[in-house]
Amino acid sequence: MIYEIKKYPNPILRKKASEVKKIDNKIKMIALNMVETLNAYNGIGLAGNQVGILKRIIVIRTKDAPFIIINPKITRTSGTEEIEEGCLSFPGLFNIIKRSVCIGFKGLDINGLAIQGNVEGLIARAIQHEIDHIDGILFIDRMNKDERKRVLPEWRKIRSD
Repeated sequence: MIYEIKKYPNPILRKKASEVKKIDNKIKMIALNMVETLNAYNGIGLAGNQVGILKRIIVIRTKDAPFIIINPKITRTSGTEEIEEGCLSFPGLFNIIKRSVCIGFKGLDINGLAIQGNVEGLIARAIQHEIDHIDGILFIDRMNKDERKRVLPEWRKIRSD
């Protein structure tokens, strides 16, 4: 099942998602549907609240296979870089965002098994972006105030045309 992507300014995007207490068939189906949705929209990452589900579930596209992390946490960071970033909840909006280059993370896989790892580059950036989402933080919040004031009206105008 392909979910509808919630677009800004939908208020659910500002809500903090709750931790998954038990990974049952319903949670597994949500995660698999999120993977299907991510693929349908040709995205890099997707968070629960972007599809209207306030659970701490993120999915990340990698070159090998989609990567599901339930209750993800960042355990360490190193280095920073500024790179252009976009978001499925802000179609057509791209801006330079500063994030850590390398991160350590932990969470659970779709079977409830503990996972952890160290990643860098695009995957690290995507995990940080999606964890922001489940914390109710949007990528526009990572822009400086002047930049946000500049790009949001332009984006709204494009969206209304």
